Amino acid sequence: MGVDGVSFYEIADGEPDRPAVAGPGGPLTYGELHERVNRCSAVLRGLGLRRGDTVATVLGNRPEFLVALFGALQNGLYLVPVSRHLSPPEIGYILADSGAGAVITEGALGVTVENAVRAAEAGSVAVLNVDEPEWLEAASEIAADARRMGSVMLYTSGTTGKPKGVRRPLLDLPPEPVFDLLRQTIGRDLHLAPGDDVHLVVGPLYHSAPCAHAMMALTLGHTVVVPPRFEPEGALRLIQEHRVTSTFMVPTMFHRLLGLPADVRDRYDTSSLRQVFHSAAPVAVHTKRAMMDWWGPVLWEYYGSTESGAVVVAKPDEWLAHPGTVGRAVDGVEIRILDEDGRELPPGETGMIYVRGGTLGFEYHRDPAKTAAAHRGDLYTPGDLGHLDEDGFVYMSDRRTDLIISGGVNLYPAEIEAVLLGHPAVADVAVIGVPDEEWGQRPVALVEPAPGHAPDEALGAELLAYCEPRLARLKHPRRIEFRAALPRTPSGKLSRSRLREEYMKH
Repeated sequence: MGVDGVSFYEIADGEPDRPAVAGPGGPLTYGELHERVNRCSAVLRGLGLRRGDTVATVLGNRPEFLVALFGALQNGLYLVPVSRHLSPPEIGYILADSGAGAVITEGALGVTVENAVRAAEAGSVAVLNVDEPEWLEAASEIAADARRMGSVMLYTSGTTGKPKGVRRPLLDLPPEPVFDLLRQTIGRDLHLAPGDDVHLVVGPLYHSAPCAHAMMALTLGHTVVVPPRFEPEGALRLIQEHRVTSTFMVPTMFHRLLGLPADVRDRYDTSSLRQVFHSAAPVAVHTKRAMMDWWGPVLWEYYGSTESGAVVVAKPDEWLAHPGTVGRAVDGVEIRILDEDGRELPPGETGMIYVRGGTLGFEYHRDPAKTAAAHRGDLYTPGDLGHLDEDGFVYMSDRRTDLIISGGVNLYPAEIEAVLLGHPAVADVAVIGVPDEEWGQRPVALVEPAPGHAPDEALGAELLAYCEPRLARLKHPRRIEFRAALPRTPSGKLSRSRLREEYMKH
């Protein structure tokens, strides 16, 4: 039985011995994965969760994330993947805001999650530990008429400093037709097809793109390799060992791979790679050329957001013909460049990028004002600046001025500033992103000390220590520098662009 035109469920039924998960945490066949998915669904239903309810995950990269993902989706639930690097208060906020009725975690993160549940003060939240064998001890069957497609609700931060869930309406359909439509879309836009391919997951599964690519791979009958973390040489070893055909990376990973000694890079056979997708952060032209010189013309770039999904794609030959582009609009999507007054700009002129079509139809959970602010009629903006060329290819000029992209992760200064302003020695603070060869950007905090506090190294160390229990480590400022006063407008608005310009001059 071939996998063309069939679903994850039909593969599990007709080809139960087909490899689903390989490498660390495996092997796991489609039949075994499907059984665990059904048991997970039964456990969640046993907790009283029904269509439209929410379950969160706080997990590292491991097969159990895939079990939770498909288990929640076929139950008609919203799955909220939460970063395992967040602090208990940060996790607690998301649990409370999303209304999670359960959270699925692992032994190493148990204490953090228990503290987060207490911090959430959101009533009863069941905690399921995947390292306890009994977590899946429930009936393995789920009634066919109970299976309805759920959705992944990812949390994305904003200028208020508090993350918001990107929520889409649920479809009153079983998973099969939804996955069938997904297969058609990714086949058209990304040229992924059913077959015996192997997908390597190197990014955190709680992020949008790695999660989506893993889910797409399993709907296509591919094998998924899930190492616990990205390690440059380890990734090369897995590509060679499993004959990996596709993966998703962020530019920071390219930097780390290119930083390996030549003899290490030459030690591994990467000729099986056909598609290496990348997004989430700008990549230098010279870096992308170096990767293609090494791996061949296999790098597929796309641009989008958590809210919109991928809206433009640059195939390898298109990028080579238009170096620096992030792609051209996929079918069904229109890209428009507007000025501050909403007037459409001609090719070559920079303005705000707006999108019409695609997978739009979302709202920010419990934040109608933020939802409205992101739209202009039926157009949505990710808040990025760019321009179109005469051929319709999109070029990004800059991210929104307050956004810091570090290692492919969006960091919002307001969130970091809100924590630092909680320290009595801080009168004012501005966080800016500064260029970093490896990470793309790193956050730097410019602090105006409160009266009576000396701007010295001891205070800098104290402020960094203050961030430790309150912010995920990736959000910690790379350094803290002191300023006598920070530039603000008469209305109190901080001029980060001016600060960034002044900082880069020194």
